[in-house]
Amino acid sequence: MNLAAIRAIYAFEMQRFFRTLAQSVVSPVLSTSLYFVVFGAAIGSRIETVEGIPYGAFIVPGLIMLTVLTQATSNASFGIYFPKFIGTIDEILSAPLSFIEITIGYVGAAATKALFIGLIILATAFFFVDLTILHPVWMLVFLILTCVSFALLGFIIGIWADNFEKLQLVPLLVITPLVFLGGSFYSISMLPPAWQTVTLFNPVVYLVSGFRWSFFGEADVAIGLSVAMILIFLALCLGTIWWIFRTGWKLRK
Repeated sequence: MNLAAIRAIYAFEMQRFFRTLAQSVVSPVLSTSLYFVVFGAAIGSRIETVEGIPYGAFIVPGLIMLTVLTQATSNASFGIYFPKFIGTIDEILSAPLSFIEITIGYVGAAATKALFIGLIILATAFFFVDLTILHPVWMLVFLILTCVSFALLGFIIGIWADNFEKLQLVPLLVITPLVFLGGSFYSISMLPPAWQTVTLFNPVVYLVSGFRWSFFGEADVAIGLSVAMILIFLALCLGTIWWIFRTGWKLRK
């Protein structure tokens, strides 16, 4: 394992993050604060509790997931796409690095950025609602697994994308709608039975449900199923990345 190369890629990506710290951190925190004002104050005044949980606190896991998923995907996709765009990807591919080492460097940095922003939003939530985390260790486990899984997805998107428009296509048109329809702001038990069945085909449901369980001990699906779905998704992404580097698909223009 070439640890020096992994550190170099990781450090380079993190430096880019800190150079744009205001844009990277302030923007999602402000957006989340607006969600708290609109959903927590305006709608929360009409919906007091969901499954015995104050509505303002109930939406916190969903809001964190919304930001973490989009940030992990976007950071990882841009991180690997930019070397393709400027042509330095050939230098990385010609270096004595395995696909695992390249992936750890880029995905590790993207996951760290998303985790950092997720924890800041969690800290921000305490200013708006009275929040207690029943299972803090599991909360961190779910958060880290989510950051890594969607950073892997973003890495795949960055390799697939041919232009900057495609980088935004999946996060905007796929991931964000799935988060909104995945029980971020409501319990799926509030839906009619037919729609509950349809919703279970949304993979984000299992992420949000498991993450919410770590806060309140309440979940829409079994906690074991949530963990299994995250691990399956992570394994599929790793398998796809292995195939991409093995075949060279989309790695060179």
